[in-house]
Amino acid sequence: MKAKASEHGLDGVEIFRDLEESERARLAAELETLNLKRGDALVRQGETTDALYIVVTGRFLVTVAGRREAVAELGPGQPVGEIAFLAGGARTATVTALRDSLVLRLGRAEFEALAAKNPSILRTLTVTLARRVAEGNITRAPPPDPRPRTVTLIRAGGSDLPPGFVIGLTRVFRRANRTMLVWPEMARTVLPASVPIDSIEATRALNALEAQYDYVLFVAEPELTAWSEKAIRQADLVLAVGMHAADHIPNALEQLAGELLPPDAQRLVLLHETRGTISNTARWLAPRNIAMHHHVALDNVGDAERLYRFINGTALGLVACGGGAYCAAHVGLYKALVQSGLTFDIMGGTSGGGAMLAAFAMGADPDDVDRATHDIFVTHRAMRRYTWPRYSLLDHTHYDRQLANHYAGVDIEDLWIPYFCVSTNLSSYDLHRHRQGDLWGAVRATGSIPVLLPPYYTKDGHMLVDGAILDNVPIGVMHELKSGPNVVISFEVPKLQRFEVDYRALPGRAALLKAMINPLLRRALPRAPGPGTVLMRAMMANRQGFERRLQAEDLLLVPPFPQDMAILDWHRHTELMDCTYRWAMHELARLRAEGHRALGARLEAEPAPIPGDGENPPHLV
Repeated sequence: MKAKASEHGLDGVEIFRDLEESERARLAAELETLNLKRGDALVRQGETTDALYIVVTGRFLVTVAGRREAVAELGPGQPVGEIAFLAGGARTATVTALRDSLVLRLGRAEFEALAAKNPSILRTLTVTLARRVAEGNITRAPPPDPRPRTVTLIRAGGSDLPPGFVIGLTRVFRRANRTMLVWPEMARTVLPASVPIDSIEATRALNALEAQYDYVLFVAEPELTAWSEKAIRQADLVLAVGMHAADHIPNALEQLAGELLPPDAQRLVLLHETRGTISNTARWLAPRNIAMHHHVALDNVGDAERLYRFINGTALGLVACGGGAYCAAHVGLYKALVQSGLTFDIMGGTSGGGAMLAAFAMGADPDDVDRATHDIFVTHRAMRRYTWPRYSLLDHTHYDRQLANHYAGVDIEDLWIPYFCVSTNLSSYDLHRHRQGDLWGAVRATGSIPVLLPPYYTKDGHMLVDGAILDNVPIGVMHELKSGPNVVISFEVPKLQRFEVDYRALPGRAALLKAMINPLLRRALPRAPGPGTVLMRAMMANRQGFERRLQAEDLLLVPPFPQDMAILDWHRHTELMDCTYRWAMHELARLRAEGHRALGARLEAEPAPIPGDGENPPHLV
């Protein structure tokens, strides 16, 4: 659909600012308006450059073949392809509409005819572009804003869209933002009755709301009407909302959203009357390709606030690392973080850290997790029962039973708090992300220390071992799932200067068997580390690569450890939990005093009493 657009001014377009007003008017007279629908390609990489485009309303994504991530995102007032247009050549990128949008088009033939009559226009534009290139503006395009500005709510499955949820979520948005809520019956308040829904005027009017509001929330009609389709096309993000107990089959609204939007622009919101045990969420996820799902209890405003933070780009994540018995530190750190007023919206980790956060995502109290740690590793000696080394050094059946006592019977997608852990896939030599399925299996896989334990084998034939081999601090995975700040926990392993072991004194098989039978000979064996300690230290040798993935908003916590604690000293779990708890309380108090820019506002104004206050801060090394 095209229409002459001689009335459009170009004052807000940076490359035209140096033109005289009369020159801009002559250019504007040659422009025509194009109405693009979501998903339409404005230009394609490799095409001959035959026109210059200027975004009036809407959003466009710039992508280059061979690159996984987008190059840039363009909004109102920004030109498209101005360098190739003036210099000649083929398009170097593909530009696609992220929602229904309006652009102005200036054809090459029209521009050349105009420039021939007014040479100053071409001369001024050339100088302007040369200055921009010299200043580096072309290569320093701002990164895309991860926050959606327009959000459309549709019903999911066979469920109705509860008006109470819509109103409650809007109230959460309005606490800190100018937010416009557009019900279907309000559409004609925004659009005059004479304006067709799919017209240029309708797109212009709906996109113009962004100039007045921080967020625009559109509510689709229950069925796939002209308004519902327009609301979905206008959305940066679609929330499919349904009651968890309702029919889960995707409806026509969801099917259209799936056709028009990429998975990361769709979220499933499953509503519950109140908080309780969740089951069988998998049936909702199986037929949908979405970025993430959220559970919301209708009587719990905190769940709606968590959903808002994911949309707003301020969701707070907690990332935990692996480290054998040192992982008991996570319990003390989590206890201090929660007591300091932090509320985590998503959790993820590797190995022992992934296991600890799984328990917290299930709602366990830190002291309960400490008691469970004692039950697994001290009372039942889960990592002390050795077997004939055909598949592993440890009896995995005993180890598995202990994990099952605490993690069995729960699926990751049924947790109220989003959770993930990672393992190393030795079938594909890649990182395996556990975001759905059996929680026990995920915990078992992420902590499957090679040789000590057999790999965890999936139903589709993948062999998984400890995630610490590839990614011991999975901050990159967290950034894939959300924008916003994170608390990241890593360990600085105590360094032993030397191992006083005479290598030539290590016994062979026959001598070792005799020693194992005879206690007197056993006491004479060299005091060298066993296979478990060697394996754990080898896995923790290269642990610093994650730091390059930290972003400005992330807070890294590296607690100190007792120098005399070994990596398999699980019997010292409570001691380590208490020490790291006290250290973290002092560290968070320091951050509060310094006004840490990422988390300072989240820490409570009046900190909880710190055990041992009045004494020197605890030091473990």
